[in-house]
Amino acid sequence: MSGLASALLSLAHTLFGPGFCPGDWVWATTTAGALVALFPAAGALVVALVRKGTGNRYDATTLTVFGLIGVVSVLVLPWLMATGISGTFRAVNSGVASGLSASEAATLSTNYCSFVGVQKAYLGGGSNVFETLFYPRGIKLSYALYVLAFTVLPAGSLLFVMLQARTAFRRGPKWPSRFFWIPFVVMALATAGMSANTAVHFWLGFLPFSILGLIPVALVGPPPWSVINRPEPRRDEPPAQPPPRREPPPPAPVNKPYPATALAPEPPAAGLLAAAPGMIPPPPGSRGAGGSRYRRVRQLGHGGFGTVWEAVDTQLNRTVALKIAHAPDRDTEERMQREARALAAVNHPNCVRVYDLAEEPDGLALVMEYLQGRPLAEVVDGQGPIDDVAAGRLWSTMAGALVAAHEKGVLHRDVKPSNVILDPAGLAHLIDFGIARSQGDAKMTATGMMIGTPDFVAPEQAMGAPASPASDAWQLAATVSYALSGQPPRGTRETPMAALMAAARAEPVTHLPRRSAHARILAASLDPEPRRRPTLNSVRREVDGWLSRSGKSLDGPVTQIVPRSQPR
Repeated sequence: MSGLASALLSLAHTLFGPGFCPGDWVWATTTAGALVALFPAAGALVVALVRKGTGNRYDATTLTVFGLIGVVSVLVLPWLMATGISGTFRAVNSGVASGLSASEAATLSTNYCSFVGVQKAYLGGGSNVFETLFYPRGIKLSYALYVLAFTVLPAGSLLFVMLQARTAFRRGPKWPSRFFWIPFVVMALATAGMSANTAVHFWLGFLPFSILGLIPVALVGPPPWSVINRPEPRRDEPPAQPPPRREPPPPAPVNKPYPATALAPEPPAAGLLAAAPGMIPPPPGSRGAGGSRYRRVRQLGHGGFGTVWEAVDTQLNRTVALKIAHAPDRDTEERMQREARALAAVNHPNCVRVYDLAEEPDGLALVMEYLQGRPLAEVVDGQGPIDDVAAGRLWSTMAGALVAAHEKGVLHRDVKPSNVILDPAGLAHLIDFGIARSQGDAKMTATGMMIGTPDFVAPEQAMGAPASPASDAWQLAATVSYALSGQPPRGTRETPMAALMAAARAEPVTHLPRRSAHARILAASLDPEPRRRPTLNSVRREVDGWLSRSGKSLDGPVTQIVPRSQPR
């Protein structure tokens, strides 16, 4: 490696070795430091390029590759070059073979400045860095200048090496950047054996080029969301031992007291159950069964698709929410059957549960879990915006509920603050899948029915494009933004039609909570182009990571209110 260091030094002398004070070889040493600073930048550039294809998939192979790149580019090569350059000058000063040509070695005897003197003695003689700092005897420059050079210059270089690494690991966990800055600290400490004067000029060249090294890494850009969101490959599990063969059970009697209803068991494949409604046997309490088993207590809400009642299940003696369709006809019944089948397959603690599908005297009714609490819209409107920790918990739990629905092929399509209920413990629950449908289902929307609330509708939905998981992700991000700022992300309009037109034109979001820690991921999730938005799983990882780094639990309440004197 000493030969490579001598070759690097000769190249630096050729590139920039002007014949004026402090000397051509002194300038060449600074140039060599600049060239060595390109090694960490090249390592970060390689990592950024690799992540273009791997995203955030940090398995044993990629971590090993990134670790090797960091150690080699930041520790091994720079340290070998730095000590080799110092060793070359010491060899010339001692009159032994140095790796430089005879003519090059001869020019080291030139004297350009009085404070430098003969260059080979200035660069190759004297004490090393450690001796200069702790035993300062016979030094050429002032002690304060040495202390400044050996603290500020390496520390500044460390800062920009860290920035290079963090830039290379954009849109992902930042902890792998330690593969770069920890080896750099080791390298800086290991250069304590260099000649002190050589080290000063070496670091003078290293620092500015470590700053410039940020440019190519930034130009590569982060990995696209399509790569980051790519699902992990499934590992094939070892086949389980086949269970002992059993005789099939006898068929159930015809007069079974609780026959199967629309709440069928989970299908073998996501989305299949929601896509094939079939015929549903009349449940207990239907018109054919002699009256209703659900006693209504009070009306909870009234919307474009149905009326929701608080009711009591007289057979199980529990409170339920009863959603009865308006003007039931065959299409409406088919839609409710699909909704019931789809939602019955969704199992998440923060998603409203479906118990039954009953035929009431005034129409087909969806029987759901009754949730006590207040809508998020009411809480924010009455008490003010919530803080970043509460918003992070809200985003994570609601994203989990939507992911569970999406895995069963169900889209919500109307995520908004009034459809998020905060129970007495402050935990959030997603309700009202009244316009939910299975992916790919094109027949479930009534003619002329507005899908979603204009202030919280995704741009592609407003333009008439099919809904998608990215649409639900946009609406959830808009809901979180509202919870943080007290306003919809596009602001409010005078009429619903004006709000719908603003959504269809994909007008930019102008009311984001700029001071929030979630501002960056909010802006990405509210991108007008669906394919550029991070998936809900990516958002959950980002938000959960932020909560963990902040020392906050992931499952706490979401009702911490920001004082009104602190605008967002």
